[in-house]
Amino acid sequence: MIKFDLDLFKKISEDIFMCDSPTGYTKNVIDIIEKYIKSYGYEYQVLNNGALEVSIKGKDSSKVVATSAHCDTLGLMVRSIKGNGNLALTALGGPITATLDGEYCVVYTRDGKKYSGTVLSTSPAVHVFSDANSKSRSIDNLEVRLDEEVSSKEDVTKLGIQNGDIVCYDPKFIITESGFLKTRFIDDKASAVILLMLLDYTSKNHIEFKYDTKIYFVVYEEVGHGASMVNPSIDEFVTLDMGCVGLDLAGNEYAVSICAKDSGGPYDYELTTRLINLAKDNSLNYTVDIFPYYGSDVGAASRAGVDFKGALIGTGVSASHGMERTHIKGIENTLKLIYLYLL
Repeated sequence: MIKFDLDLFKKISEDIFMCDSPTGYTKNVIDIIEKYIKSYGYEYQVLNNGALEVSIKGKDSSKVVATSAHCDTLGLMVRSIKGNGNLALTALGGPITATLDGEYCVVYTRDGKKYSGTVLSTSPAVHVFSDANSKSRSIDNLEVRLDEEVSSKEDVTKLGIQNGDIVCYDPKFIITESGFLKTRFIDDKASAVILLMLLDYTSKNHIEFKYDTKIYFVVYEEVGHGASMVNPSIDEFVTLDMGCVGLDLAGNEYAVSICAKDSGGPYDYELTTRLINLAKDNSLNYTVDIFPYYGSDVGAASRAGVDFKGALIGTGVSASHGMERTHIKGIENTLKLIYLYLL
């Protein structure tokens, strides 16, 4: 069984989580992942849409299995420049926008410059605005206050900022002494870290994969078409994404969640049952759940017409699309289950 290396987890996590990679702006994080994959010695290619595909020859070529994690995250984009020099916003993916009020951010321009700022409500001061506390924090009521001496649209455009520029907010990455990973974008950078840890382990220990295997580091998942580019030769596809926590769900931050059904319908019954039995037989902490407001890369690949059995697993994540949190126990259980499936 694979061993969980806490020091390795911390190192890879810091590299991945501290790299801004909102959907549509993911080259920098793919570059980091590429360096890891190259050091492990596996064959790979960066695809046209920016995703990275690892190809591994297994002991048995009777079928091709695949797994994935998406490394694109939620984010923001400049919608327009206001007359007072602040930036109106549009969301990339579906963040809980109320949690963005007060977040430090960076604006990346098309010519390679970057400027710091703060995401604020359009009624940001209690001494000025009567609705400072009550105003909705919808995306239309948020804006970026730049840390530059600007007071007009002209001032901002002179900096090189324009509509369509990327706005990244602070991930607030922390691993606590008690074992919690507390940061934005656990969905789904935690899974990307898990797959890199798995490949580090199999490479160093010269462990062969059971079947011919494709491992994908996906982009554009947060906008619904991430894994539409998977190789049509795959027979099985177990994607790694976050497990949901809350309401009547069984999932928690210490377990690997196995999803039986999400908004796109049920996952493959036989493959899901196989994963449940692997978790049970190997004494993993696992749960089986329904995710009602959720879609995954399995759904994207299915809609693209790829014929395969699909399943979904992932560490339980609290407060998804907001201030997320999970525990290294959930990470470890997820790492062990995908290892058992692939190896």
